[in-house]
Amino acid sequence: MHQTELLVIGGGAAGYFGAVSAAEARPGARVLLLERGPQPLAKVRISGGGRCNVTHSCFEPRALSSRYPRGARPLLAAFARFQPADTVRWFESRGVALKTEADGRMFPTTDQSETIIECLQTAARAGGVDVRLRTGVDALRPLSGGGWEAPLSTGEVVHAKQVLVATGGCKPGGPMSWLAALGHEVVPPVPSLFTFHIEESWVRALAGLAVPQAEVSVPGTSLKEVGPVLFTHWGLSGPGILRLSAWGARDLASADYCFPLRIRWCPTLNAEQIQTLLQATRAAQQGKTVINTPLFGLPSRLWEVLVGLSGITPEVRWNQLPRPGVLALIETLLRTELPVSGKSMNKDEFVTCGGVSLKEVEFKTMQSKLHKGLFFAGEVLDLDGITGGFNFQAAWTTGWLAGRAMAGLAAG
Repeated sequence: MHQTELLVIGGGAAGYFGAVSAAEARPGARVLLLERGPQPLAKVRISGGGRCNVTHSCFEPRALSSRYPRGARPLLAAFARFQPADTVRWFESRGVALKTEADGRMFPTTDQSETIIECLQTAARAGGVDVRLRTGVDALRPLSGGGWEAPLSTGEVVHAKQVLVATGGCKPGGPMSWLAALGHEVVPPVPSLFTFHIEESWVRALAGLAVPQAEVSVPGTSLKEVGPVLFTHWGLSGPGILRLSAWGARDLASADYCFPLRIRWCPTLNAEQIQTLLQATRAAQQGKTVINTPLFGLPSRLWEVLVGLSGITPEVRWNQLPRPGVLALIETLLRTELPVSGKSMNKDEFVTCGGVSLKEVEFKTMQSKLHKGLFFAGEVLDLDGITGGFNFQAAWTTGWLAGRAMAGLAAG
């Protein structure tokens, strides 16, 4: 049997940050971090195309919490204690500078996720954290005299005073089963960030093409987002689509990912404004064909498709365009509808909503309201953010709060 003071289950961003925070808050404490897989910090390694989108430059807690489809209210108080500005200072104090991109995402200036991984591992070693890989926890049981017993996949048994569960995205079985056995409500998981499958041949023919700004919505619901949209070989992706998928995670799962998608290609213009611009173009470009005169900043290949969808043939010139054609083009620009027939996880953005119910967690400490000495951090909780560094920030914040609280309790 192995004795430790603080046990951290899960070697991802939240687990590592929690372990380091505990070790730094109470030097000399015995901190054991267990990771079932062969490599720790796997999601950190692949995030942002291997660059690691560490956080987002949203430094106001209320605005920041609004980026979380689930968990906004409890995270507001948490962000008042540790937010992106604190994350930046934490890494910079350890020699890792971050930079801000135009969309607010923050990356290490090296553009290498290994920079973040090395920083976390160095901090763990400096704090004396005992990290063990290929070692999973098969159950978690409270001891009658206080503390916890954790049978391991290696056949060993660990006894700990405090336990932090940071096992990542909610999946059936595993940690969720033994947390449920402890009496915790576990909200069933569904994917939160995913791309849309669309079978329309013209959509797939535009694979690789990006539209800087479009409004995407689901008719009959309140789901609506504005942002970049990317055409892929299977349908549509990009920040606008991913944000829509996050906010609609449960509704879209209930629809079995088959639903209509409406796209407004000119999100800042209404029908009257579009008509005025089309009339001005008609006067200035009379002899040019409509199909070869892309407008509204739209890519030429997409413009050609939208003109065709409006029933305007390739040879029609602006001075030949009848009023019905103008109205049809306006309708297409404002309301292109496409049938979504499935989803794919967005490569490095695997995120789920679902997990331990937030009403059962004290967000000042991340401690369970049901069991003293049991803490949670990261995606094991029923919280998730939109794409852009928000999920990592939730991991840093909840890990920091849990680690410091654990160290305080252990010291007592």
